[in-house]
Amino acid sequence: MAELTPKDRIIFALDVQGTDEAARLAGLLKDSVGVFKIGLELFVSAGPQVVSAVRDAGGAKIFLDLKFHDIPATIAGALRSAAALKADFATVHCEGGRSLSEAAKEAASAGVNVLGVTVLTSLTPQDLIDSGIDPEYKNPLDLVLHRALLARMTGFAGVVCSGFEAKAVREKFPDDFLIITPGIRLESDSQDDQARVSTPYEAISNGADYIVVGRPIRNAPDPVKAAQAIASDVERALKDLSNRPKPL
Repeated sequence: MAELTPKDRIIFALDVQGTDEAARLAGLLKDSVGVFKIGLELFVSAGPQVVSAVRDAGGAKIFLDLKFHDIPATIAGALRSAAALKADFATVHCEGGRSLSEAAKEAASAGVNVLGVTVLTSLTPQDLIDSGIDPEYKNPLDLVLHRALLARMTGFAGVVCSGFEAKAVREKFPDDFLIITPGIRLESDSQDDQARVSTPYEAISNGADYIVVGRPIRNAPDPVKAAQAIASDVERALKDLSNRPKPL
């Protein structure tokens, strides 16, 4: 993977209702973040055309975070559509397992990095039990590692996991396996609907390649200044990582 600057590692979540607001934020933040995330809220509201509108306004990479979860043939078709939209990243739930390998290979050949969604950062151990997960995997870390292994064997480019699990995933898999960490909050932020959150410094220190940041930037009085502060936190983590003693 090419060397990423601190700014490049910030994925800004465009969780807004329409194309105009998405394009405005992309234009505002184009020099302060490296990737723009288009999720379900924006995509359903504005339609596929919002992808090109954001790219034109922001000039950055596109993370199409629609968390595909269906039979392999349907997911393969969805990933072909993501490639046609020139998305750089697309998310697929890991539950599909290795049956999605051909879809992942096809997407990779078209330039789309397929990322496996492991365990949503909003979920707690009780949520996993309530959803019928095998009690062996009621600990989110155990389930994340299990699904990360599936994602690796399936040919995904990497996984999405919280900062709590990023360190264990990085220790298990090499640097070319991407780790994207959502649920990023600043130390001053109040509790919200995310259960397993981490700061930018914690996530990068634990091995994340990219962090997904939405509300801490979007709701800030000065979004550009907030993004720059997060980039500084990322840079500090990277410097501390480079100064750590190498394992023997």
